[in-house]
Amino acid sequence: MQTAIEHIKSELKGLYPDTEIKSFSNLIIEKLTGYSHSEIIVNKNTYFSEKQHHVIESFIEKLRKFVPIQYILGETEFYGLPFNVNENVLIPRPETEELVDWIKTENEKNAKLKILDIGTGSGCIAISLKSIFPTAYVEAFDISYKALKIAQLNALKNNLQVIFTEVDILKESEFSGNWNIIVSNPPYVLNQEKSEISPNVLDYEPHLALFVPDNDPLLFYRHIALFAHKHLISGGKLYFEINREFGKEVVQLLTETGFHNIELRKDISGNDRMVRGLIP
Repeated sequence: MQTAIEHIKSELKGLYPDTEIKSFSNLIIEKLTGYSHSEIIVNKNTYFSEKQHHVIESFIEKLRKFVPIQYILGETEFYGLPFNVNENVLIPRPETEELVDWIKTENEKNAKLKILDIGTGSGCIAISLKSIFPTAYVEAFDISYKALKIAQLNALKNNLQVIFTEVDILKESEFSGNWNIIVSNPPYVLNQEKSEISPNVLDYEPHLALFVPDNDPLLFYRHIALFAHKHLISGGKLYFEINREFGKEVVQLLTETGFHNIELRKDISGNDRMVRGLIP
């Protein structure tokens, strides 16, 4: 096993930072063996079968092409829960965990809440919120049928009930529902920012869930804010994850749409990342 770990590190050296390579090797070995990190150390002299060596080589080949490790393994963790991921959904980010945590701290755990997640992707926000608010009714929209299939699998994986619906939020639709909380992490990366994005994101993660037109960076925020203004119960809250460059603009948009008690928060890296507004 130790030989395999050293082989992974050697093959990837120079392509990724050493700390990331170490993390990759641990994740690969954990996936192959089912061992925890401490069990890997104890069993470091274990020999792998020829089949296991082939799997390792296939993982290395993909990593050399900068395929995200989460897609290679087919899974990741978000807010302490396991999630399946593939190229049809974005890989959940730590910043989004901060958004979920904000919702957790502002709302009563056992309240009979109705929660809607718009642009759910893997379902990470909706499913995490259902785990936090077990008595809540949680619903989630996405335009992508393939993403919704992954989200449904993730709800089953975590034994949590979430209602998933295929919806294009940019199109006018009639909805009879009303919610206490609406949350969204919509596409917010400008096309002109592509040059700043690493290959493992740009080449493999779904552009439908990432990018907005350069001439309309608030496209989704505008539509979702209008939808939320119409469908939030009095006292209801709208939460957004945002592009760090447009915090003030999103706050202004919510103000103009009729929200109040609007708050802009930074993420752990000090970037403007989250906005919350209330309906009177």
